[in-house]
Parts: sequence; C-alpha cells; structure tokens
Amino acid sequence: MDIILLERIEKLGTIGDVVTVKDGYARNFLLPQKKALRANDANKKVFEANRERLEKENAEKRGEAEKAGAKIDGASVVLIRASSNAGQLYGSVSVRDIVAGLAEQGHDVDKKQVILGSPIKTIGMHDVTVALHPEVQVIVKANVARSDDEAELQAQGVDVLAQMFEDEQAASSAEGFTEAKDPTLEPGEIPADMLEDSGDEGDAAQDAETEEKAED
Repeated sequence: MDIILLERIEKLGTIGDVVTVKDGYARNFLLPQKKALRANDANKKVFEANRERLEKENAEKRGEAEKAGAKIDGASVVLIRASSNAGQLYGSVSVRDIVAGLAEQGHDVDKKQVILGSPIKTIGMHDVTVALHPEVQVIVKANVARSDDEAELQAQGVDVLAQMFEDEQAASSAEGFTEAKDPTLEPGEIPADMLEDSGDEGDAAQDAETEEKAED
C-alpha cells in the first residue's frame, strides 16, 4: 500500500514522503495511529494544503521533546531483583518497571515511548532507548542488581557477573587439590621419573628372583 507519512518513521522516511508498505502494517498501525494517510489523489491535495501547519507542529513537538530529553538522557534506574548464582533473574524487568523507575525520578514517560526489544533477564547495566519524538531518542540505564551495594558497584563500572565467575573459580581451586602438570608432556604420556622408578622396581624384583634360584 502507498501512504503519505505524517511524521518521521524510522527506516521509512519523513513528513510528506510517499512510501510503499505492507497492507497489514498500514491498516493495523500507521493509519489508526494517524502517522500516515493513504496516498490517493484526495489525500495528497489535503496534505499539501496542510503541509506548512503539519511541519510547524512537528517542529514544536520536536523542540519540547529535546528539552525533556536533555533531562532524561543518561538517567539510571536501579531495579533490585532476585537471581541465580549465574545472574539469571527469577522473572524479568519489563517496560512497566522502567517507566515506574523513571517516574520516581520525576520523568514523565509513556510506556509506548520505551523501546525494549525483549524483557531484561540478567543482572547488569542495560541500555534502554526512550523515543520522546520520532526524531528524538535518548538512552537511559537499567541497573539491575541483587542488592543496593551490588547496584553501586555496577554504577562504578564493575562487571559483577565476571567477578562472580572469578570468585567461584577461586573457591573451586581452593577446595580441590590440583596436581602439577608437566607442560612438555603429550596427552597420556608417562613422566620419565615414573618410568625410571618402575624400571628400578622391576630390576629389584628380577634380582631377588635370581638370588632365590641360586640358593636352591
């Protein structure tokens, strides 16, 4: 379906562009949301008659969004969640959680403006995009941790998951005995000193047997 864009749509175009999209995308999203018009002769005339007003309104909205974005950009939302030792959350962090966290800081953001490809399911620092306007996007941080102390470490740049792995490895090494290995040996090869010892024991056994026969 050919449509006339009434606002900038990422990967499609900007105001006034006539583009072709799938019928379902147009009918289910672009047209009902008033982001576009069907590109027929009547709508083209209506659009051209209102182009100046539409572009002016868009510029005003963009300016308001830029001001709001300057306040929100770089904000960090701390979300305390339970997780496994591997850092997998027992549950997930959703768009609603991000919106609530921003609201607590005084940022009025609609859940439709938060772009989260999929729910967050691990602890760590996660970038979340907030689209305040088709031409204005900012990034906020979702600091997902198991405690306030852990969140503080992550805010300082500490990779908590990597530190957890290192601690587990160190604990495992301390609990178990690690046998020293000769780096020059091929896999399955017996050290030379063991061969010598085995040879000495074999010679001693043979000597003892010879002496017994001599006495007989």
